[in-house]
Amino acid sequence: MTKEIVVLGAGMVGVCTALALRQRGHAVVLVDRRMPGRETSYGNAGIIQREAVQPYAFPREWMAALRVITRQGNDVHYHPAALASLLPALARYWRESAPDRYAATVTAYSALIRHCLSEHERLISLAGAQDLVRKSGWLQAYRSASAFDQAARAATEVARQHGLDHRILDRAGITAAEPAWRGPMAGAIHWRDPWTITDPGELVSRYAALFAKQGGIFRHGDATTLKQQENGWTVATEDGPVNAAHAVIALGPWASALTQPFGYRFPLFVKRGYHRHYAVESMPAMPLLDVENGFMLAPMKRGLRLTTGAEFAHHDAAPTPVQLRNAERHARELVHLGAAVEDTPWLGARPCVADMRPVVGRAPRHRGLWFNFGHGHQGFTLGPVTARLLAELMDEDQPFVDPGPYDPIRFGA
Repeated sequence: MTKEIVVLGAGMVGVCTALALRQRGHAVVLVDRRMPGRETSYGNAGIIQREAVQPYAFPREWMAALRVITRQGNDVHYHPAALASLLPALARYWRESAPDRYAATVTAYSALIRHCLSEHERLISLAGAQDLVRKSGWLQAYRSASAFDQAARAATEVARQHGLDHRILDRAGITAAEPAWRGPMAGAIHWRDPWTITDPGELVSRYAALFAKQGGIFRHGDATTLKQQENGWTVATEDGPVNAAHAVIALGPWASALTQPFGYRFPLFVKRGYHRHYAVESMPAMPLLDVENGFMLAPMKRGLRLTTGAEFAHHDAAPTPVQLRNAERHARELVHLGAAVEDTPWLGARPCVADMRPVVGRAPRHRGLWFNFGHGHQGFTLGPVTARLLAELMDEDQPFVDPGPYDPIRFGA
């Protein structure tokens, strides 16, 4: 099969990239080893996070760092055996989180985030996925009054700077906004702009179905077989090789497996995360993040999804769901959890870049090779946004945002 473009990776980012290119008239083949939306894009909290204008920074205060090192909190867990290999990327992550550098990153990051709802809205309408969407926002909740007061002040300033809709709720306000939540909450920030999705993997599947309906082709295949040839690129699939003039790597946490053999050394690392669904008597209407205990509870079709914070480990290391066990104990103080739906927790990985910005653009040293990965915690939110940006770059159109901050060239040719 000979086509114009092959897109490798069928998560939210890859599917949206293939769709954006197909909608511009390109002949596109989407390749993945699994069906669309079954990996990282399936396992998140299902929020299109319009308020997420500030990416997760490495803690700079020594007390916060000490808390992570000594494993005193539940928001971060790590495998000591993995730290040696992760150290160079984590050191750069720490350096890029310095106030002056981080401020520039927020400017670049928020330039993408501000388009997330409008870009998703168009695709949701075309894909007929309105049944998956709720527009009531989510709650960022705190158990201690001191932490809540500090966070409320910071949230109000962020909302002012970026034009975000939010409310500050005391304990009574939380109950009024969402009666299903109970327990020892001092207060919460109700972010009202974001949309929540009741089945994140299904939304990706709907986008993939739209891609197929509009003439795109999906093939099961192994992205690591990608090879450059005289007239472009070829990749092996179950239906035979696919040849294309252009190849887009949109492999999320697996991107390094393909970029490194081509000589690119991006400061990539993964943050692993777990989730599990539980039966509940009364399903909440909106998600709640228990900030101090490092977990989120999100209403889903399968049940109430309990998601964890970050685990620093080798991507393929055996599961260690200690965060999930701790989170379950604290979650039972907020809502009556019934039986777990799955026999074992789900485990996935978030694809992170040390400077907290995705890698979007032309590969510096290979003609016809393009990158769209490294979205950290926000691939689900930003998939349609960076897909549009990459499609505009590939067509040499005027980009709707400045592509400079995300250009792969920032890490050297």
